[in-house]
Amino acid sequence: MTRLPDFRLETYFSRWEFTARHHLTASDAQTMTLGELLGLADDTDRDAFENLSLGYTETFGDPALRAVIARTYEHADADDVICFAGAEEAVYLAMNVLLDAGDHAVVVTPNYQAAETVPLALCEVTGVALDPERDWALDLDAVAAAIRPNTRVVSVNFPNNPTGKIIDAADFTALTRLCDERGIHLFSDEVYRGLERDPARILPQAADLSERALSLNVTSKSLGLPGLRIGWITCRDRALRARLERAKHYTSICNSAPSEILARIGLKARETILARNRALITANLSAFEAFFAEFADDFEWQAPDGGCVAYPRYLGADGVEKFCTRLVEEAGVLLLPASVFRSDLTAGPTDRFRIGIGRRDPEKGLAAFAEWMRAGR
Repeated sequence: MTRLPDFRLETYFSRWEFTARHHLTASDAQTMTLGELLGLADDTDRDAFENLSLGYTETFGDPALRAVIARTYEHADADDVICFAGAEEAVYLAMNVLLDAGDHAVVVTPNYQAAETVPLALCEVTGVALDPERDWALDLDAVAAAIRPNTRVVSVNFPNNPTGKIIDAADFTALTRLCDERGIHLFSDEVYRGLERDPARILPQAADLSERALSLNVTSKSLGLPGLRIGWITCRDRALRARLERAKHYTSICNSAPSEILARIGLKARETILARNRALITANLSAFEAFFAEFADDFEWQAPDGGCVAYPRYLGADGVEKFCTRLVEEAGVLLLPASVFRSDLTAGPTDRFRIGIGRRDPEKGLAAFAEWMRAGR
């Protein structure tokens, strides 16, 4: 197994996620009960779940699930989809298939840590940072300048975790074209797609724009179904997809059969679930806006373009790391400080923290947060 550094986010969560009284940094939208999800099923899928034989499933994924996933793309069919045990397995295996010693990758930062640490364990990597002083803009010229003759992958994530940034569709299309012209695979993490505040900002999916591009998605984030542990990569390069399947033989081999049927149900009800989650985020934003307005001298707040996380700035002299530690220890309110999103590739702001806006009833956590702030910390 490739030697990798500690996963900072998961290490931080292992200490606090299930002991903090108020989880205000969740990266997923509000989930639902099994009964609620089954209530969205048609008769065929409900019967399939209730009469499921608990045997192994296909390595590529349940054919019916892959067909449902393919329908969320414009230019993909079921054979272009391969399922994984969540998005993390997909990232790990894709990078190991695409990259080798002597290769080079370009990774946009900030990001989900695996997006850079897995490539870094395999080859040389250049980071290109979103610019916090320009609303987290992506400099396409900087991406082009970072590309080398041996660059094999450019990795991006929009809507971005942790910033919530969405670049313009024209820029995303230009990025895809740049990768195609250089023979590079664009790896596009699209796990927050569907939670854009402005529907006009929804980006095309990379796999629809290019036969070489890989689109990563999962049931965990926008659909709020992380317990299913079902992710997928869509790519119209069939040879590459076959290599991904062979790589999966060394990890999960196949997914959970019950989860694949439940994922199928969730994806068929995708528009209903996404509409519910967007409405919840919109309602929640009022509470977050009110909180940050009250403490405008302590924080610089900006709502995300999409997704269900934001990345405010802490203005206090004590620094965001000490601030977040004291907050969870004294008030039981969990946030993720900037160190969790530190990059080994680029410099980044050290005064930010991630806050989640997609869970139901954030008012209790915000009230505890506000009470602690008013008490003078």
